[in-house]
This record gives sequence, C-alpha cells and structure tokens, in this order.
Amino acid sequence: MTKKQSSAIDVQGTAIRVLSVNKDDYICITDIARHKNQEGMDDIIRTWLRNRNTIEYLGVWERLNNPAFNPVEFDGFRVQAGLNRFILTPKEWIEKTGAIGIIAKQGRYGGTYAHKDIAFEFAAWVSVEFKLYLIKEFQRLKNDESDRLKLGWNLQRTLAKINYQIHTDAIRDELIPASITNQQASFIYADEADLLNVALFGQTARQWRAAHPGAPASENIRDQATAEQLIVMSNLESVNSVLIRQGLPQADRLVRLNEAAIFQLRSLSKNNNAKRLQ
Repeated sequence: MTKKQSSAIDVQGTAIRVLSVNKDDYICITDIARHKNQEGMDDIIRTWLRNRNTIEYLGVWERLNNPAFNPVEFDGFRVQAGLNRFILTPKEWIEKTGAIGIIAKQGRYGGTYAHKDIAFEFAAWVSVEFKLYLIKEFQRLKNDESDRLKLGWNLQRTLAKINYQIHTDAIRDELIPASITNQQASFIYADEADLLNVALFGQTARQWRAAHPGAPASENIRDQATAEQLIVMSNLESVNSVLIRQGLPQADRLVRLNEAAIFQLRSLSKNNNAKRLQ
C-alpha cells in the first residue's frame, strides 16, 4: 500500500510542498516554477521538459531507479527533444514511459511533483541561487523530522524502562521464592522477558540472535522494534505485571498478552499520533 505524507518548507518566501511517498521525497516543482512566474507555472515545466539535457537526465534517473521504465518511448522523446515542434507534458511523460520520478496530482492541492533528485535539477534550471536555498531548507526539514523521530523513539524507550521496573517488581514479589540465588532469579526474569518477546515479536531473544548472527553483541530484539512496537511492549509489561499478581499461569498469560499485542498494534496502525513517530 502506498503511504503518503505531506509537509511544506519556505524557500525565499515561496511555500514549497514536499510529499513523502513510501519513504521517498517528492518536491512540488509547480511551486518552484511559481517562484519564477506566478501565472505560467505549467508553461515553465513544459519548457524545461522540452530540453534535451532534461530528457537525458530523466532517462538516466529512471533507468537507475525504475525497472518498468519504457526505453522505446524514451528514445522517441530524446530524438525529438530540442525541436521547435516538440511539446511534452508531465502527464505524457509519465503515461508513455511509465516514469516514477515525476508525479502529476490533480485537484485543488494538486501540481507536478518530482523526486528530490530531479526537483533539485529543475530548481537549478530555474535559479541556481534558489536551488541552494531549496536544498538548505529541505535538509532543515529532514533534520527536524529526524529529531522528532529520535525524540519519540527515546520517549518510548524511557516508558518501556519505567514499565519494565513495574514488571520486574511483580516478578520479584510473586514468582521468585526468597531462598533462590541471584543467578536463579535472573533466569526467571529472562524467562518472563522472553514471554513478552514471544507475545509481541513471535520469537525469543535467543531465536532472534540465531536469526541475526551478524548483529552486534550489544544489540537485542527490542533494539529493532518500531515506535509502535515499543508502545505495545510498554503496555504489555504493565498488563503482565497485573496478570502475575492475579496468579495466572504463564501459558495463560502468554495467550492474553498475544491477544493484547495484536489488538493494540492494529489500533495503533490507524492512529495518526502514533504514525507521526514513524
């Protein structure tokens, strides 16, 4: 399923929309053209597409990134590029070559979007100075998104640690006899931690390690968790602590924890606030 997320940056007083499509960034070149001419944005884009250098650049990009690119139609455009009679629209380029580097969106908030690699080339054609400011503001946007992701991820890790303390307290109070050694107690803690791993990830820490022999020794199954999984893990620790204090056998707790994990992950997949952490 295609996942799209939009945002905007301000470049020299012009709002430039940015569309994230399956983790690839597309920049609205209609907005870039608006910086040059408020009324003739489409004409500017069509003029750029007529250029032989543009066609050749787009062809190279598509060959590198698009297995379904149609080289026969591309060669036809390349032969005509630069001729006075040659006219090419973004829609024609996309439909005839199967291009993915340019997207034409319809509607009130529509426009022509191009993959950032292509959008930067278009910006340079419009204005070298504008391209430099565009790259600077785009990088600022990416840094802000990265900072928010780190903040959200670290917050969930902190919450998981807090709930982990609640979890281990319940194990200590209800499952560990006073007479056993610290080493024996550690086995019980690890066993309960793996109970949560199986409920959420479907495998134990040992099974994950066996499946990832190249992973650093300090890395474990939970280090690979998504923000959504960390939220659920935090919740499962609280749920398991309650179930332990209720005296439920481990097998019964595993079934309940797995049901809770499935329900919560499905719920979070529809939650916009959780999606912002991705």
